[in-house]
Amino acid sequence: MALLEVDNVHAFYGNIHALRGVSLTVEQGEIVTLIGANGAGKTTTLNTISGLIRAREGHIRLAGEDLSGTPPHAVVGKGIVQVPEGRRIFARLTVEENLRMGGYSVADSADVASGIERAFTMFPRLKERRGQVAGTLSGGEQQMLAIGRGLMPSPKVLLLDEPSMGLAPTLVELIFDTIAQINKEGTTILLVEQNALMALGVAHRGYILQTGEIVLADTAENLRNNPEVKAAYLGA
Repeated sequence: MALLEVDNVHAFYGNIHALRGVSLTVEQGEIVTLIGANGAGKTTTLNTISGLIRAREGHIRLAGEDLSGTPPHAVVGKGIVQVPEGRRIFARLTVEENLRMGGYSVADSADVASGIERAFTMFPRLKERRGQVAGTLSGGEQQMLAIGRGLMPSPKVLLLDEPSMGLAPTLVELIFDTIAQINKEGTTILLVEQNALMALGVAHRGYILQTGEIVLADTAENLRNNPEVKAAYLGA
C-alpha cells in the first residue's frame, strides 16, 4: 500500500476540466516529482490533495484512508502539508511567529519549540532573523521560512510547489540540498518543480503531466535519459 495514492482524480474550475483522471502514488520515504509545462495541472493536483479543491471524481488516500472531501485543515491534521507556490508567508508577522503559525495544529508546546529549533538548525539564516518581520526577508529567506513552517507539524507527506521559483542559482542548490536532507530525515515528499533537471536530480521517481493527464511515469534516472523528456523539459 502506497503512503499517498491519487486514484483517477478529476477536478474542475467551473466548467474547465483541469484534472482528467490523474493517478499517482508516493511510497513511504520517497521523493516523487510531478513535471509539466505551465497550465498542465501541477498546482491543481497539489491543491486537490490538500483539499483546497474538491475532486469531482476519484479518490485521495493516505495510508489507505480515503481523504476525498476532507477539508484542508483536517488534511493537515491527517499528515499532509503543502508549501504553496509563491511562499505565502505571513508578511506582517515575524519569522518566529510564522513558524508558530505553522504549528497551530500541534498540541504539545514542547513539540512546537522543537519544530522551531529544527527550522533554525536547517536554516541558520532564519535564526539570525527570528524577530524580523517576514515581509522584509529576501525571496530565498522567505522560501526557507515557508519550508520551515510546513515542517512544523511533522507531516507524513510534504507537498512542495515550485520551491525554486524566482531564486538565484546558488539558492536553488541550497533549497534542493535541503529537500534531499528533509527526505533523508524521514519525510516523504511530492515535489512540483519547473526546474525539471534539479527535480529529477533529487527525486526517486517522476510523473509527466500534460493538460491535466499523466502521460508518462518512470524512475527519475529513466526520465532524465528519455529523449522526449530531455527535449521537452530538460533543455536538451
